[in-house]
Amino acid sequence: MSKEENLECSFCGRKKVETDLLIAGIDAHICDKCIEQAHGIVLEEILEKEDVANPADLEVKKPLEIKSFLEEYIIGQDQTKKTMAVAVYNHYKRLTQPKSAQEEVEIEKSNMILVGATGTGKTLIAKTIARMLNVPFAIVDATVLTQAGYVGEDVESILSRLLQAADYDVEKAERGIVFIDEIDKIARKGDNPSITRDVSGEGVQQALLKLLEGTVVNVAPKGGRKHPDQKFVEVNTKDILFVAGGAFAGIERHISKRLNRQAVGYSAALSEDKIDEENLLQYVIPSDLKSFGLIPEIIGRLPVLSYMNPLDAKTLRSILTEPKNSLIKQYTKLFEMDEVAFTIDDKALDYIVGKALEYKLGARGLRSLCEAILTDAMFELPTSEQKEFHVDKKYAEGKLTKSTLKKLRAAS
Repeated sequence: MSKEENLECSFCGRKKVETDLLIAGIDAHICDKCIEQAHGIVLEEILEKEDVANPADLEVKKPLEIKSFLEEYIIGQDQTKKTMAVAVYNHYKRLTQPKSAQEEVEIEKSNMILVGATGTGKTLIAKTIARMLNVPFAIVDATVLTQAGYVGEDVESILSRLLQAADYDVEKAERGIVFIDEIDKIARKGDNPSITRDVSGEGVQQALLKLLEGTVVNVAPKGGRKHPDQKFVEVNTKDILFVAGGAFAGIERHISKRLNRQAVGYSAALSEDKIDEENLLQYVIPSDLKSFGLIPEIIGRLPVLSYMNPLDAKTLRSILTEPKNSLIKQYTKLFEMDEVAFTIDDKALDYIVGKALEYKLGARGLRSLCEAILTDAMFELPTSEQKEFHVDKKYAEGKLTKSTLKKLRAAS
């Protein structure tokens, strides 16, 4: 046997004939399989170091940069975009604050609450911000939450979702952001004391208090009730930013009642302070949330209050065509993947917007209307020879039959 055939890998002991490549060093050799394995180990170590990076290493994005990013995906809602940009920016600054500075002035977190009708973009703003963040982000639904001990999910399940978003890295999760959707659905059911417990209303609000303020919570990583034998993980919520959102249907009555109290007398509003009856939400204040059914303690823990403007025809028209991922751009891309050139004229777009306004479907309804109009074409064109597809108002009217519109209205 030749000297070359006697060579073997100094790490795994494979003979040269068993390897594809054997690299020689000064006094040792290494095979290609060991190189691949070592490369994988090095990559894992680098990723671990990046994941457990010091919060001070976070890249702090300025409010203007955050708002500019939101502008690419969201039409209108300037006030809310500014408020959200500042809240997220302050959260970043708070995370990067040196420990020595914390002893002098400890910055409190500014949890936020968004009020706006359905389809105005509350959840969209949250999802869009999630795209640009270096921190874990979770969206949870308040409607499934109940008090501990009742059927439903405990409030700790909110943190289980955040842990999943952080790949079960507790340190990362403890500087994350949580969006609690449908917060209005846990409003107090009534002011009158009842013999039955309000387990999915006021009870949930009380359970959320410590979570929002900052406390150490025992979290079941896989969700509590389905896996009772799992070990609990301690998560400190002191540095987690909570953003809540809700439609608060009917809160306009409380706002209107409050505004009309000063309609007569010495404290009457000046004539130039005209009230915009079409958008009463812009006048919302914390006391209106209290009248609606949120307890004062939870309102105090969500100090930043903002609102979503209702969508008018001009805004809905822009939503259809202007954002980076606008509906028309999405459908154009879908047809393009089947090598079909898709176009739609302005009159058809105006017709869709008109129907969305008529049936009060909001931005979410635009998708339903477009699907109803384009479904037949998306079914037939992939197998046809047709390479161009144009939608005009007549085509749109033909596809949106009365029965289709009735279904859309019922679903809204």
